[in-house]
Amino acid sequence: MNSLVSKLLIIIARKKLETSETEPASLKKVVPMVRTLQVELSHAIKEYIFIAIGVVSAGFGLKGFLLPNRFIDGGATGISLLLENLTGLSLGYLLLLVNLPFIILGARTFNLKFALKSIAAITFLAFVVHNVDYPTITDDKLLISVFGGFFLGFGIGMSMRGGAVIDGTEVLALFLGRKLSMTVGDILLLINIIIFSFGAYILSIETALYAILTYMSAAKTVDFVVDGVEEYVGVTIISEKHEAIRIMVTEELRRACTIYTGKGGYHLEGGAREKDIIYTIVTRLELAKMETEIDKIDKNAFIIMGVVKDIKGGMIKKKPLK
Repeated sequence: MNSLVSKLLIIIARKKLETSETEPASLKKVVPMVRTLQVELSHAIKEYIFIAIGVVSAGFGLKGFLLPNRFIDGGATGISLLLENLTGLSLGYLLLLVNLPFIILGARTFNLKFALKSIAAITFLAFVVHNVDYPTITDDKLLISVFGGFFLGFGIGMSMRGGAVIDGTEVLALFLGRKLSMTVGDILLLINIIIFSFGAYILSIETALYAILTYMSAAKTVDFVVDGVEEYVGVTIISEKHEAIRIMVTEELRRACTIYTGKGGYHLEGGAREKDIIYTIVTRLELAKMETEIDKIDKNAFIIMGVVKDIKGGMIKKKPLK
């Protein structure tokens, strides 16, 4: 890290330690604090870069595709677009007004940091929509729906990766999901059905139908951005031939794995024998090959699979032999 930044972090670390302790801060205490501050700073920079990219992309989706053609989307953005069509007010101001209650709810439900970042992201989006002149890309309705949704979804997803939202209805859905016996997805679907119904009444049924397509495009793009294009699957394998399977995973598939010891809860003889359990992570594309190789070794192997949302640290795949 830049020496000037490092010096600044050392000063901040010393001041933090001195305010919490009566004695002067020792080097032994300053160094861990500086490392912590470095991590926080690097993460903050990365998060705000994600948010900035997200805002620019969402602005492009709105002004390059949806706004010039009087199209709408779901969520708070869709509400803002509907109000813009009804009132003629600037979309930038409406985005702020519509999202503000959701952000206040987010501050109470989650934390203040999340709310402040979201306010910053939405304010930046409002500024971009109000002041930046994006070119109108096309007047083809299908392309508007698909690519308008794509760029908007990419923007929402990148902002989420940065720890903020530019569409507040997700906060409402998370809040209601805790109170009601409904999933977040179901709540979002209901909210958007209401928005699209108003869209059909205020604008036209055709516009509402295209709005559904826009929403689907945006939602799928958000999933790709947040969860990753290369979806990982966590695989737990329980087998009597665990050693042969371990060798197959590490040598043939060249995947790292974790071995832990477990006991069977049910046994005909009444005793539970210890056995090694293998856990590894593969991509969807590698799953079929893994199942084939396991079947070759042990057709009776017990396999548990679950989607892994994100991965950080560790060694997922062994480096190829040189």
